[in-house]
Amino acid sequence: MAIKDKTLKLCSCNRTIALDAQALASALKTGTPLPIHTELCRKQAGQFQAALGDESLLVGCTQEAPLFGELAEAAGSKAELRFVNIREMAGWSAEGRQATPKIAALLAAAALPEPEPVPNVEYKSAGQVLVIGPAVAALEWARRLAGVLTPNVLITNAMGGELPPERSFPVWSGKPLRVAGWLGAFEVEWLQENPIDLDVCTRCNKCIDVCPENAIDFSYQIDLGKCKAHRQCVAACGEIGAVDFSRAERARKESFDLVLDLSVEPLLRVPDLPQGYLAPGTDPLEQALAAAKLTRLVGEFEKPRFFVYRERICAHARSGIEGCNRCLEVCSTGAIRADGDHVRVEPHLCAGCGGCATVCPSGAMTYAYPRVSDIGMRLKTLLSTYREAGGTDACLVFHNTESGREAVQAVGRKAVRGGKGLPARAIPFEVFHVASIGLDMLLGAICYGASQVVVVSTKESAHYVAALREQMALGEVILNALGFDGSHFFLFEGEALEKELWALKPATGVPKTATFNLSPEKRTTLDFELDHLASNASQKVEEIKLPAGAPFGALLVNKQTCTLCKACIGACPESALLDAADAPRLRFIERNCVQCGLCAETCPEDAIQLVPRLLFGPQAKEAVTLNEAEPFHCVRCGKPFGTRQMVDSMLGKLGAHSMFAGEGALRRLQMCGDCRVVDMMENRAEATIFDFKK
Repeated sequence: MAIKDKTLKLCSCNRTIALDAQALASALKTGTPLPIHTELCRKQAGQFQAALGDESLLVGCTQEAPLFGELAEAAGSKAELRFVNIREMAGWSAEGRQATPKIAALLAAAALPEPEPVPNVEYKSAGQVLVIGPAVAALEWARRLAGVLTPNVLITNAMGGELPPERSFPVWSGKPLRVAGWLGAFEVEWLQENPIDLDVCTRCNKCIDVCPENAIDFSYQIDLGKCKAHRQCVAACGEIGAVDFSRAERARKESFDLVLDLSVEPLLRVPDLPQGYLAPGTDPLEQALAAAKLTRLVGEFEKPRFFVYRERICAHARSGIEGCNRCLEVCSTGAIRADGDHVRVEPHLCAGCGGCATVCPSGAMTYAYPRVSDIGMRLKTLLSTYREAGGTDACLVFHNTESGREAVQAVGRKAVRGGKGLPARAIPFEVFHVASIGLDMLLGAICYGASQVVVVSTKESAHYVAALREQMALGEVILNALGFDGSHFFLFEGEALEKELWALKPATGVPKTATFNLSPEKRTTLDFELDHLASNASQKVEEIKLPAGAPFGALLVNKQTCTLCKACIGACPESALLDAADAPRLRFIERNCVQCGLCAETCPEDAIQLVPRLLFGPQAKEAVTLNEAEPFHCVRCGKPFGTRQMVDSMLGKLGAHSMFAGEGALRRLQMCGDCRVVDMMENRAEATIFDFKK
């Protein structure tokens, strides 16, 4: 639904926002000036209620969204409600009176349709929680959680703890070996180290009574530092068999829905822990917050399947030879693992950051929710509305939906008593996770008219800082080489955001904005963007040298050592290397190459070298010949097969081998496959398998 079909409810928040009704109406093409309220959430709430009969409402306030939602529910309204923040994000600023283009842009982007739905990933949790940690803390939290969850305890240190008088939940002891899984499907393995198995022990206290060293207390675990190996506890336990110093089977394994890990260091060592696994450490407050969160993780849950993976163009490996590992290295949850020549993604572990799609050079891994095309449409709408409303030098500020949003809003909220808020040209753009902002998104923003792009880094994105900086550095090299002066891409910490934004000097953008839409095909999007930037560049450039690891480049082939065996063609997942039907020839399309290195690693002669660069013009998309050779013709039928260099090399290496002794065997190496078989059948002088009796 277009914004002209929506009912806009704008409020100046007690006249603290300078809203120009005529200018906004002109920018949004609504036809008539927009009504501006001053106290929509208080005295003028009736005017909001009066509009609830309309089909769709867009409210320029997020602070009172719960209140407006309650009013709509009380009225039984079926109107679609949307909310957008124009106060902290635009109006509350030292340049608030110049923020009309930004306000118009935010409203236009908020009016766009929601992204198309994607398949969901489902979780089911029955509330079976395993509490891992020292006896005192683990048993106490298990007791507290028993009313809401079904607790289980794995004691890692029994010192100072006592088992409860009632066996109301399972208690084990041991050394944790492995924790894996996700909400509703965790698997925990541990090693039973203590001679007393708490799962078997009846807590009859006989072992405590007979132990001469008092090495056993009411934790029903043996202090092996005190134990002198009298084994009286073994005899006292008798047929129960809970005490066993020579236990052969010590490995244990169980499944749980949730895990509360009270270890000093989390047992799971990944930057982003899976849902349902909480590791608050030893701080009592953090433990209480984690326990409260666990109580809400019972039932059925779902989330979008954030990624699409196309293994056909994945450059991870071929024939066991590794090429690109970028997605494995950047994934913060361990959701991606190698799977032969491809990779496998566990959707239950995927946190939706999009980092894998950002670093993927081929586009085999794609961010699916929201799709790149959806984000591109928001970018295009936002920047075009801003420009048409008179805005200049737009600076996009990408931030996530949690702490990034808070950081940006905090800048606007503090636009009093010395604060300046956001500059009028700084346009906030919310994404689920900033790790999804890759080269295609950065260059796309510039093509659509942005002067600069800022990414707000918070604790959620700390793991991805290096990858984001690499993408920005590559984009900057390309833009500067094309003559777009200034610095275009920045990664800012949330704490110093206001100061850094106001210190930015606008960079040179494109004189003519792009009209194309961003494609789900990453390389297609980059092709459009690079061509647009080149056509709008202040200076004509045919080639840009890029840093090592860049996803664009050429190949340098040593013609002296290359035998045109064409193993590199079979290894290339991107169809950058091609055969020729009429002659032994190695051809190459440079724009298809992602510099994964599989061809160089596969080449038996080490004849291929990667050359990172960006080539412009028709030659980048046309097949060029890297090497060609004289064909070798079969000495029997005359049909060409292979190259003379390859056959000569083969004869030189095998000529002295005993299996090829004699002129006939060597001559057979110079025949095509068909003639070789015929020659073997015709040559009766040579021994065959039938000449040897059983």
